[in-house]
Amino acid sequence: MSAEQMSRASAAAQPLDRVDRSILRLLQQDGRASIRSVAERVHVSRANAYARIARMVEDGIIRGFTARVDHERAGQGASAYITLKIVQNSWRMVREQLLTLPGVAHIALVGGEFDVLLLVHAADNRGLRELVLGRIQAIPQVLATQTLIVFEETDQVPPD
Repeated sequence: MSAEQMSRASAAAQPLDRVDRSILRLLQQDGRASIRSVAERVHVSRANAYARIARMVEDGIIRGFTARVDHERAGQGASAYITLKIVQNSWRMVREQLLTLPGVAHIALVGGEFDVLLLVHAADNRGLRELVLGRIQAIPQVLATQTLIVFEETDQVPPD
C-alpha cells in the first residue's frame, strides 16, 4: 500500500469501538487466532468478527499479520538500534535505500538529536559492522551514525 493509499485509508477509517479494540488486542497476542475464537472471546457472531477484521484491514488499521521471531534462534544473534543524521529533506530517498538493506526490522523518522532510528538484526557483530560501515554509512545522504548494541530484548504483547 502506497503512502497516499494509507493516508486515504486512515482519513476514511471509522472510529474504533470497544469490540474493535478487543479484537485488535487478541490479534496482537495471536495473529493466527481463528475468526471463531476471536468472535467467542469478544462475544460477537463469527460474521460480525469477520466483517470487523475485514473493515480494519481495508481501513489500513490492520496492516498485516506477522510472526514474532526469536532472532537469536533464527540465526540473527546480534541486534542494534542505529541512529542516523541525514541531509535535510532527504528522508524519502534515504528510507527507500534503507528498505533494501538486509536485517532492517524497523525504520522511524524521529525528532531530536538524530533524524532516523533503525532496529537491525544480523548474524553476529561482524554482520552488524558490515551493515553499518559498509552499507548504511555508504548512503550519501547519511551524515553520521551511532550504533547501540542490544544485549537483551523483550517484546511487549498487549495484556488480555
